[in-house]
Amino acid sequence: MPATPDEPVLTVDYNRMRVHAGDRLLDLGCGGGRHAFEAMRRGAVVVAIDSDAAEIKDAAALISAMEDDDHLTSVSGGTGSALVGDALTLPFPDGVFDRVIGAEVLEHIAPDRVAVTELARVLRPGGTMAVTVPRWYPELICWALSDDYHGVPGGHVRIYRRSALLSRLKDAGLRPYDHHHAHALHTPYWWLRCVVGVGDDRHPLVRAYHRLLVWDITAASPFTRVPERLLNPVLGKSLVIYLEKPDT
Repeated sequence: MPATPDEPVLTVDYNRMRVHAGDRLLDLGCGGGRHAFEAMRRGAVVVAIDSDAAEIKDAAALISAMEDDDHLTSVSGGTGSALVGDALTLPFPDGVFDRVIGAEVLEHIAPDRVAVTELARVLRPGGTMAVTVPRWYPELICWALSDDYHGVPGGHVRIYRRSALLSRLKDAGLRPYDHHHAHALHTPYWWLRCVVGVGDDRHPLVRAYHRLLVWDITAASPFTRVPERLLNPVLGKSLVIYLEKPDT
């Protein structure tokens, strides 16, 4: 689903993650740069990385546009860069980042424990991390409704229960301190896509629902934001876990 630079669709809560101006932040699986954008707006020094060169092109364009905005950069001081990279072999020294985001990435990676170990390696002791994955039961229903939802190259290779994901993260030496769910309005949308055909974005019901989601992004109206906030605990599509690396 597209987002506008003025109102990005954020999965991670930056206050819970304790992001501050001047923090060095890694955004793994950055996509078009939505989380990188918000981190830069808060004054962080951001490195956005993704395996998809087309996504990196979009993220780099967004970062460049922000850095060209003299008012924005003078107020926040945030800077950024974007590069193509592999989650299994991150091209950074140990402990170089204060904050790390891995949003909707691990479900695509077969050796996910290797990716988690890499994320923990580049996070400094005392730093914090946010990891997000599709929530177990909304994802399970999508898999049951459509093989095409996950059976494509680069698609989802597993469904996480929270306990299983926490176990992997703890094994990498990370300590969880908070969690929540996000994007309740997106769950029925993807169930609908699975029913009518994941590739059929021209279906009248799909187009109508998509218009609602785009309106929610641009309008940020209480008409959608309040119900979604109330529904997130039971219907949120994404599980978000916040962790810290113990300061040894």
